[in-house]
Amino acid sequence: MPRIAKGAIPSPNIWNTPQLYELENRAVDPDGAAEAAMRAIRPWDGATVLDIGCGTGYHLPGLSAAAARVIGVEPHGDLVTLARRRCAGLPNVEVHAAAAQDLPLPDMSVDVAVARWAYFFGPGSEPGLRELSRVVRRGGVAFVVDLDAGRGAFGRWFSRTVPTYSAREVEAFWTRQGWQRQELDLRMVFERRADLEAVLRIEFAPDVARQAIAETPGLELDYPNVLRWRLF
Repeated sequence: MPRIAKGAIPSPNIWNTPQLYELENRAVDPDGAAEAAMRAIRPWDGATVLDIGCGTGYHLPGLSAAAARVIGVEPHGDLVTLARRRCAGLPNVEVHAAAAQDLPLPDMSVDVAVARWAYFFGPGSEPGLRELSRVVRRGGVAFVVDLDAGRGAFGRWFSRTVPTYSAREVEAFWTRQGWQRQELDLRMVFERRADLEAVLRIEFAPDVARQAIAETPGLELDYPNVLRWRLF
């Protein structure tokens, strides 16, 4: 059995199929739009950066190129092992097994915190947000990059797969929390058609995935996201 940090919310894609999720990571945002949007708000050159829900550590090497220190936190023990292996040659990167609501960090020790498609959907994530308020220094920032379920075919497929998800309630939640938002028009671009279809199958319910595959010709699909942020 995999080691799971207490309080972790299961991820149905990367937890079960990390190899396929790696294909998705490689395909998402080849234009670097998400990173450019975050850096326009608060660059992390020379900073201490926290990646919450870092998974296999896909984004840690890129962050480490500019940051002074990078801390990955991931609740799934098997993924922590993969992330540590990926970053073994990077002296300014460390990876911890922990959940977002119980970060193993001192108060006010982080300049920039980033969570991509991990835990922070909206209502229910208050414990993790309280931890952000504890660990982010004054003058720092927290970013959440997430699917925008209210836009595009991808949002429609997601809403069919998770019918209990309410985009309206999620937006109301983030507004109450005092976070700002910016739409991100991202893309996924694959090298092989089989990879695109495999990723759609791990993202959506079987019947929805079949429809998504039928509606998506070629090797590319739109991936509407939203960048949320709060300055501390």
